[in-house]
Amino acid sequence: MTGRGVDAGRLAQRLALPLAWAALVGAFSIIRPETFPTVANFAAIFGTQSVLVILALGLLLPLTAGDYDLSAGASLSLAAMTLALLNVNHHWPIGWAIVVGIAVAALVGVINGGIVVLLKIDPFIVTLGMGTLVTGVTYWIANSETVTGVSQSLVDGVFTTTFLSIPLSFYYAVGLCIAIWYVFEYTPMGRRLLFVGRGRSVARLSGIAVGRVRWGGLIASATFAGFAGVVYAGTLGGTDPASGATNLLPAYAAAFLGATSILPGRFNPWGTIIAVYFLVSGITGLQLLGLQDYVQQIFYGGALVLGVVLSQLTRRRQAEGEA
Repeated sequence: MTGRGVDAGRLAQRLALPLAWAALVGAFSIIRPETFPTVANFAAIFGTQSVLVILALGLLLPLTAGDYDLSAGASLSLAAMTLALLNVNHHWPIGWAIVVGIAVAALVGVINGGIVVLLKIDPFIVTLGMGTLVTGVTYWIANSETVTGVSQSLVDGVFTTTFLSIPLSFYYAVGLCIAIWYVFEYTPMGRRLLFVGRGRSVARLSGIAVGRVRWGGLIASATFAGFAGVVYAGTLGGTDPASGATNLLPAYAAAFLGATSILPGRFNPWGTIIAVYFLVSGITGLQLLGLQDYVQQIFYGGALVLGVVLSQLTRRRQAEGEA
């Protein structure tokens, strides 16, 4: 194959997901012109999925280092509930409640990283167990109840105030996407994460503190989950103990599906954010056609399987090409 043909093939692979998203939007706009291609619908699509975007972006850090964080959804719930209880029940200023909410989520990451790195236990098992433990703690401190009435200033700063008809939470998510892209592409930390994920033994021989990098990735994931919990509480004006559980599978689906686009074979923030809105656009369109809520499970579950398969095939093909 000529060099020009190879370049065209790589470009097509990089743009496959954005083009599929555009085609999906175009198809539903033709089928449902009175409801789908409206400002209100797109504002809802972009504005209501910021929590999912932030959670998925946080997962990219441990995933790039070769680790899983299955406690991220529980960390989101814990942060949101801590914030709500402190602000609503104990009348803390919203600023301090936000700080403590994010801090307790970050603490989950510290514990995860310590067990994984110091005791050399599989992060899949550790974070699965920690997620269950944190979920139980969240139900305990909430007395299994929903808490509402979070400060209006948080609601205004997250959801009520809009720019171009889209809530500010969307722009927070885009800002975090840009920050992670910069870290991955232009900082030593981003390169260390990638080297550790590609081969820990080689990274260790190259002088990289593998344990520190992995630990940092898990802390960062939990911290992002905490921030997602803050946005969740601000979007709804309250929270419930199970708020994060429904977001974990979609977040992983977006992360793996995003790894098939923009930078195929690598977890990347732009691919992830496009994957989130591709999936949500498809679900929204199908629901406007009359399908029930089960379409979400079908879409997210199918996207996760497809994303894992395609990303693994892409990595194998790249490895064979380098060999």
